[in-house]
Amino acid sequence: MTDQPPDRPSIRLPRTFAALRHRNYRLFFAGQLVSLIGTWVQNTTLPYLVYDLTKSAFLLGVIASLGALPMLVFGLPGGVLADRVRKRGILLTTQSSQMVLAFVLSGLALTHWIRPWHVAILALLGGIVFAFDMPARQAFVIEMVDRRDLMNAIALNSSIFNGARVIGPAIGGELYATIGPGWCFFVNGVSFVAVLIGLLMMRFPAQPPRLITTSALSDAVGGLRYLWTNSTVRGLALMLAVMTIFGWSYGVLMPVFAKTILGVGVKGLGYLWVATGVGAVIGALSVATVAGRPKGSILFGGMLMLAAAVAGFSFSRNFALSLLLLAFAGLGGVAFMSTANTVFQISVPDEARGRIMGVWGLVMAGMAPVGSLQIGALAEYLGAPRAVFIGACITAAATLIAIIAWRRGRNRESAASD
Repeated sequence: MTDQPPDRPSIRLPRTFAALRHRNYRLFFAGQLVSLIGTWVQNTTLPYLVYDLTKSAFLLGVIASLGALPMLVFGLPGGVLADRVRKRGILLTTQSSQMVLAFVLSGLALTHWIRPWHVAILALLGGIVFAFDMPARQAFVIEMVDRRDLMNAIALNSSIFNGARVIGPAIGGELYATIGPGWCFFVNGVSFVAVLIGLLMMRFPAQPPRLITTSALSDAVGGLRYLWTNSTVRGLALMLAVMTIFGWSYGVLMPVFAKTILGVGVKGLGYLWVATGVGAVIGALSVATVAGRPKGSILFGGMLMLAAAVAGFSFSRNFALSLLLLAFAGLGGVAFMSTANTVFQISVPDEARGRIMGVWGLVMAGMAPVGSLQIGALAEYLGAPRAVFIGACITAAATLIAIIAWRRGRNRESAASD
């Protein structure tokens, strides 16, 4: 595959939005924005429904882990498939499947048949679909833009994901409180139509079939071998794992904070997610603007900001202060994630990108069950605030260790070059 996208940029845009010069990426951007709003309507309200049904923080963690567990099994096969099959075809299949699952969930809720085990099964099925969707979607970006705009496109992807988190939770909270959870899940199902239309409208040049001479197993092993032998990618993967297990996992307990600690109910839960989304959008657009600058300070600064903000949130009993702290958590987390994703993608050849993004998904989403279970169990025995604070402290400590290791590596490189 060449570095030049099929649709040559024909419009001028500010650096922050440079990737939108490409027609295919504009279609992707618009479709994802609509679809992700629906996703966040469901992501916000489904855990609240589970907590209403079970009154258990531990079961919140269990069901959240079931949604992410398939990535451990299917993440690498999903990446291998993305290197062997047209990525747009994979995405049409996975997005259609997620739409069907949302409608099934909606039907169960609207008929009042829904039980926690229904949610658990649908979460598991959704996780399997997501394991094939994520590596294809991540590796698909380079096919819509050129390398010059890759970091900008990845940052803009983060901005639409988190922009949807600004809008979706507020809509979800209002819908849940007024007409019930079933309609929240129905909205999510309908929203997938936008991304499907966008994918179908894209234009790509005809490409000859790729000659594949290796087995799927050797490709998967090659992805893991690359992770192990490349010190930069390996270090980022370790930081990403820490962030997923201990830094981001506070989100699992958001219904507990909304209902029992801050006392703001499902509408307040929506606005807690909105605050996180506002900060994340600011972080994503900031990264998009400074694309090309040194990345170390963004990576480490983002992780430390996330840890400090989450630690403060664990102590807060004031709704307004909690909103502010979650905004900083979103900003720091997305600054790290967007930059790390870019480094992952530019470190590999095009023909192996799917496998490496499968590794990315394996670490990011595959470690989520561990994070969900650990924070759910800690919250059950120590309370939600202490569980969240412990995770923030571990995230901060791991980041400081990474900074020390990075500086020592830089010093060794400088000494070797003298």
